[in-house]
Amino acid sequence: MHLQKRVLVTGGAGFLGSHLCEHLLNEGCDVLCVDNFYTGTKQNIVHLLENPYFELLRHDITFPIYVEVDQIYNLACPASPIHYQNDPVQTTKVNVHGAINMLGLAKRLGARILQASTSEVYGDPTVHPQTEDYWGNVNCVGLRSCYDEGKRCAETLFFDYYRQHNLKIKVARIFNTYGPRMHPNDGRVVSNFILQALRGESITLYGKGDQTRSFCYVSDLVDGLVRLMNTGDEITGPVNLGNPREFSILELAQLILDLTGSKSKIRYEPLPQDDPRQRRPDITLANQILDWEPEISTEEGLGRTIDYFKGLLSEVSSSG
Repeated sequence: MHLQKRVLVTGGAGFLGSHLCEHLLNEGCDVLCVDNFYTGTKQNIVHLLENPYFELLRHDITFPIYVEVDQIYNLACPASPIHYQNDPVQTTKVNVHGAINMLGLAKRLGARILQASTSEVYGDPTVHPQTEDYWGNVNCVGLRSCYDEGKRCAETLFFDYYRQHNLKIKVARIFNTYGPRMHPNDGRVVSNFILQALRGESITLYGKGDQTRSFCYVSDLVDGLVRLMNTGDEITGPVNLGNPREFSILELAQLILDLTGSKSKIRYEPLPQDDPRQRRPDITLANQILDWEPEISTEEGLGRTIDYFKGLLSEVSSSG
């Protein structure tokens, strides 16, 4: 008899988590989605609720949880500056207490656990592109520290549990990811630009718009996470997951204007504190050990994301 893999996804009602839950269900897993709906929404997972192998639990992982699973994906954490700076103390608690609680659960169950870490552990990098052996350049007392240092501490905990308790860990460092179900008010550059373009509002650029980012479409990113989770126990990471194609923010704005056919103008604002100048993953390691690289082009991915936001706006206008 084939036993289904039981998988826990914390933050499973979020942008990334909901796509991961969907992917795991399609692979035949039994999925337990845990979320406190701080930034996740039921709309992201409502289409999964009919599936008998999908279960939803409202819970805050800063408190322990007692369930039986084979694998844990720890994605719970507000991931955009607007949300994580809104309650910075809670952001640090989710990263640190949440990691301790999930690691404790994995230890009790002998389960494999994956930490969704972030490119923010590199801070404002002095090395470009960023490789996994770079220790980063992080301000530990700035506005973004609750997230950056919270995620760094979570990585520390994961590797200490691995060394001290022989836990089966995986650490993925996720670079900018975009796609349908992004939170419309999270202040991220892709969702901001698309909504501003579709509404005909001015597109807001910070600084001169020459800072760079790399954008990975959500289905590619989820594929990388699942591949990493299912590697042998000797592979722990950290592993960079992201798209190495680098854009200036100005180039991104112009591409979105072209794809939406918008007449929006560009407005320049001062650069926020600790905003990284450049961000691009070196994915050599992911390529070697996971046989992974992004497949969806930026143009195709942005097209799908624009269609999603068009749908959201038409829902709002029809209900308003």
